[in-house]
Amino acid sequence: MKAVVTGGAGFIGSHLVDLLLVKGYEVTIVDNFCTGSLSNIDQASNRVSIINHDIRTPLPTDAFNKCSIVFHLAALADIVPSIERPVDYMSTNVQGTVNVLEAARASNIKRVIYTASSTCYGVTGNYPTTENDQIAPTFPYALSKYLGELVFFHWLNLYGLKGLSLRLFNVYGPRARTTGNYGAVMGVFLAQKIAQKPFTVVGDGNQVRDFTYVSDVAQAFALAGESQISGEAINIGTQNPQSINRLVELLQGEVEFIPKRPGEPDRTHADVLKAKNLLNWEPKITFEEGVMHVLRQINMWKDAPLWNKEDIVKATSTWFQYLGKNETN
Repeated sequence: MKAVVTGGAGFIGSHLVDLLLVKGYEVTIVDNFCTGSLSNIDQASNRVSIINHDIRTPLPTDAFNKCSIVFHLAALADIVPSIERPVDYMSTNVQGTVNVLEAARASNIKRVIYTASSTCYGVTGNYPTTENDQIAPTFPYALSKYLGELVFFHWLNLYGLKGLSLRLFNVYGPRARTTGNYGAVMGVFLAQKIAQKPFTVVGDGNQVRDFTYVSDVAQAFALAGESQISGEAINIGTQNPQSINRLVELLQGEVEFIPKRPGEPDRTHADVLKAKNLLNWEPKITFEEGVMHVLRQINMWKDAPLWNKEDIVKATSTWFQYLGKNETN
């Protein structure tokens, strides 16, 4: 089997590449290294082919040559940059998905796995959240990923491609992005722990997230690729959400509270029955095990941006400006 992984030098993509190589796949990575890193694929660099390409432009005609499956993970992430630069997010996450699907279609590839986001559900009141619950994205990143999913299913229906969309919940683990953007809580806290600074906890810390360890997510992608099922959106989470206060307890450190942010759910909680029934997938790594794995590799975050209360206020000002206005309306 020959697989293409777009975004294969990124956080989740690189873990998927590692797993596919173990399974005996030939792997081609398509990445422009905007957020991905060569260091993420050092261990695999002599066993993969790499195409340095920005998916916002059509892919080279031979990019998917003799490939049997495409795992499409290339995307722009993070909330604040998507509010500030929505066009970039739409061009990468929507038009980029069109370009990947067209390259797959031109190469007569029959199976594509799309990376969707649980942010499509917005601030839902249904827990655990099923794939049939209301779609209500609240910021451009969430919207762009959902529009990409709609494009994906349209191409499946119209052009006869096969594949699945995986809606990922709160993925964490080694190689998580450490860009200059204010992003996922785990990376923020780990940099603060290294510097022996207080953890900046949003609100009262009682909000819960369905933290899902990256190796479990990679396994879900592999199973989705090997499956014959098509045309389904599938949640990938743990169905066992954990509070931010519990995360702080495991990481051990002082706490500094910062204001609750508009447009953020108090809870993310995946219903994963569909993943279990259709893919025979379930998470293996408990939250406590996952946090310990991360702590053992904490040096990965030694060069990550260090955020304090004042920096976060500045970095999220746009968030409050636009999402706060929407809440009051």
